[in-house]
Amino acid sequence: MARVLVIGGGRFVGRHTVEAFLDAGEDVTLATRGNHPIPFDRGDQVGHVQCDRRDDAQLREAARVVDPDIVVDVVAYHPRDVRVATDVFADCESYVYVSSGAAYGAHRVPKREGDTSLAPCDEAQSEDTTGDTYGNRKAEGDRAVFAAAADGVRAMSVRPTIVYGPHDYTERLDYWLHRVDTQDRVVVPGDGTTLNHLVYVEDVADAVLTVARDGEAGEAYNVGDRHAPSLGEWIELLAEACDTTVDPVYASERELSPDLLPSDFPLYTDRPHLLSTTKLASLGWTSTPHEAALEPTVAEHRDSDRDGTDRGPRRDVEADVLDRLG
Repeated sequence: MARVLVIGGGRFVGRHTVEAFLDAGEDVTLATRGNHPIPFDRGDQVGHVQCDRRDDAQLREAARVVDPDIVVDVVAYHPRDVRVATDVFADCESYVYVSSGAAYGAHRVPKREGDTSLAPCDEAQSEDTTGDTYGNRKAEGDRAVFAAAADGVRAMSVRPTIVYGPHDYTERLDYWLHRVDTQDRVVVPGDGTTLNHLVYVEDVADAVLTVARDGEAGEAYNVGDRHAPSLGEWIELLAEACDTTVDPVYASERELSPDLLPSDFPLYTDRPHLLSTTKLASLGWTSTPHEAALEPTVAEHRDSDRDGTDRGPRRDVEADVLDRLG
């Protein structure tokens, strides 16, 4: 039984990662600031250390108390976080940094590890806290992983694309779920062929587990579903999962209101975003069919109070577009 320390595992990706390691029979401890109780049913099976990961002394104390074999770093949002953590946990069997597909700096279809260049990150970007530099900071965190591995640390990176599933606080998919589940007609930007690669959160958790056990030091592994539906196909999948029917009304930028753009809708992209997952699959990882993944996703969505209202156009604005298009 390995001792696993998950840094910041209480919300979404970390929450499912904890569950994956528990299911694998490992001894799991969660490191959080302690501002909120452990939010899932199996919390009594999880150890806890109070730790602000940006306080170096607290992070070193967590390392001393837990003495982990495996460290999963879910909330490293700045390059310094990764540099400090790979030093603190240098003697662990594996350190897995949860990066992002946003780390890529070039547009390629698909984006491949070691082939598609990463985003640059200057000093100002590395300290920034806005969403504008998220990909830059994640990319620099990847470079910190590679540097640590060159110094002998078994450090690795996983790069998930857009993640969906139960307890998704980003509400990107909730927007579309709520529309499909409650409306007969929904506006879909463009012609429905826009492609933004998604991945089920439990598959991300399984990828972290797989890389922690079998990954190679200094390597990054993309994580995305083995099938990447277009937005129009997603609407069909969501309707089927909700056991309903919906009429998608496709609207070009010209057909939207003057104050409404296709990019105002969640999951819309004007260029395909697709990650190659061949490298991760070579370790034995596979993804869950969307139909199976959407069953618990829809159930939890309906039990929650999330409707994605703040993630996209208001219903009255959408209704105006529908009225104009007839």
